[in-house]
Amino acid sequence: MRARPSTVIPATLLTVLVVAFLPTALAMPKFRLQAIPQLHYDAGNPLWELDRRVMACTFCHVKDSGGAPWNPFGQALQAAFVADARAGGKARFPDVLYTVLKAEGDVDGDGYSDVLEVYARTLPGDPGSAPTLTPTALRAAFDAAGGAAQYAPPTNRR
Repeated sequence: MRARPSTVIPATLLTVLVVAFLPTALAMPKFRLQAIPQLHYDAGNPLWELDRRVMACTFCHVKDSGGAPWNPFGQALQAAFVADARAGGKARFPDVLYTVLKAEGDVDGDGYSDVLEVYARTLPGDPGSAPTLTPTALRAAFDAAGGAAQYAPPTNRR
């Protein structure tokens, strides 16, 4: 039995479109691909590049889908890029991320510095997302793990 041409063309077109745009739909943005290993969020997950739950867009953005507007942590990263550019620099994202974390700011005002929230795997730009440990207990664990230095940018530059 032959398929009718009117059915074959739309089905073929749909298949071509899915195959063509699937990599784009599944791809993580460049900044997130750089941040995940730098922040050790890939630990224990060999397929982290395919798992969009490893680091949600709401780490830096207000919306689950990313894009504007940015939450306070995303705004802090933007401000650090602007400050670097005004100073004549050309910082890369890993360097800017590390600079913001080392500053020990608390951009969401929840009583935990941004770097402690990263260590606890909560959202540094969302005051409703805070670690369960007290700041003192979390600080002790963080310092024992290496402090902010554990988030230094990778040294293997290309």
